[in-house]
Amino acid sequence: MSTVTALRRRALVGAAIAGLAAATLVALPASRAEAHGGLTYPQTRTYACYLDGLAGGQAAGQAGNMLPTNPICQQALAASNYPFYNWYGNLLGTIAGQHQTIADGTLCAPDPKFAAFNTPSTQWPTTRLQSGGRITFQYAATVPHPGWWTQWITKDGWDPSQPIGWDDLEPAPFDRVLNPPTRSGGPTGPEYYWTAQLPQKTGRHVILSIWERTDSPESFYNCSDVVFDGGGTTDPGDPGDPGDPVDTTAPTAPGTPTAAAVDGTTASLTWAASTDAVGVTGYTVHDAATGAVLARPTSPATTLSGLTPGTSYSVYVTATDAAGNVSARSSTLTFSSGTVPVGSCSVKFDVSNAWSGGFVGNVTISNESMTPVNGWQLTWTFTKGEKVTQAWNGTATQSGAVVTARSAAWNGTIAHHGAVTFGFMGSSSGAPGQPTGVALNGLPCALA
Repeated sequence: MSTVTALRRRALVGAAIAGLAAATLVALPASRAEAHGGLTYPQTRTYACYLDGLAGGQAAGQAGNMLPTNPICQQALAASNYPFYNWYGNLLGTIAGQHQTIADGTLCAPDPKFAAFNTPSTQWPTTRLQSGGRITFQYAATVPHPGWWTQWITKDGWDPSQPIGWDDLEPAPFDRVLNPPTRSGGPTGPEYYWTAQLPQKTGRHVILSIWERTDSPESFYNCSDVVFDGGGTTDPGDPGDPGDPVDTTAPTAPGTPTAAAVDGTTASLTWAASTDAVGVTGYTVHDAATGAVLARPTSPATTLSGLTPGTSYSVYVTATDAAGNVSARSSTLTFSSGTVPVGSCSVKFDVSNAWSGGFVGNVTISNESMTPVNGWQLTWTFTKGEKVTQAWNGTATQSGAVVTARSAAWNGTIAHHGAVTFGFMGSSSGAPGQPTGVALNGLPCALA
């Protein structure tokens, strides 16, 4: 691609985004999106390799370790394991909407830490879609923020053996939405979701999704490899139209689910996929005792969170196709949530200033688990009669020697392997001591 062509193409990209924003702003619903995240349907390269790594680790008897079996995912892991444990963090922090400045060949992963996911290959895992059909995008709301989501797709005849440049994409995005709604029960927890019309395509393509925050200059980038072959999420049509064949055949029952990476409060479930003449659009995980819905993933894997340590759970799975037919239930899995492992969270208390009768404390909470903490509450016990007099970046109350600190509205989520910090002012009759009995949302934490 010549420099002139590339510059012209990037100018068109910027114009397309600006034009769509102006044209659609007044027509969009006012539902508020509550920014780390990425598409779980259709799966991004990073999310697909993350799941492949977890499944490979489980199969090898090393649950929780990343042992992908897909060759291109193995290649990406050899470059760095960071994108696997932070699959939703492919971002540029100061791009401020100037996406056209991203160099050709780096569109899928402009963040250098994710560079391996720019590699051209036909071995990237794919999601089956139907040409021209309706799709419900699912986007993990790992750390929610408002913004625009814009979806581009490769042109007919693009070469998957070559790096993706701006000229490989259609001139305009096929979908754009502002502040889509959120819901619980996604494959990784809370998710954004919205429906869109897919373009008319055949064969293999790449969807480039850009999440541009409206409350900061940060944007997130994801590539999803898809195959248009009649599968996937579609609009089944009007059953009353004799031109539309009516699908009445349910998918086969899913395989028996298995549990891995069970850590007291979360469990990763996987099962053998169902098959269907048209295409499976999703799965539902049920509580076997009550029938209650625990999760609605689109792929044969999900993570259950909010479990009670040391508790027995029984679950089964059903599959649904595009026509709404529901499969027979899978066999039931019964598992114990186990105990919280040492090191699933750690807390560091620092005294940044002290004087006669008082001190300033800074507290850092680190989430060492594989799942985000949504809405944190930290408790600890003072040992030398200390009293909290005020707090910032959170609230704090005290009963006797026990202090309870809660998140503020803006810092309630701690991403996995992430951290938050808050501070407080306290009174004391001497040098403050090291707190004891530290717990995050009721679960013990190590002192750092």
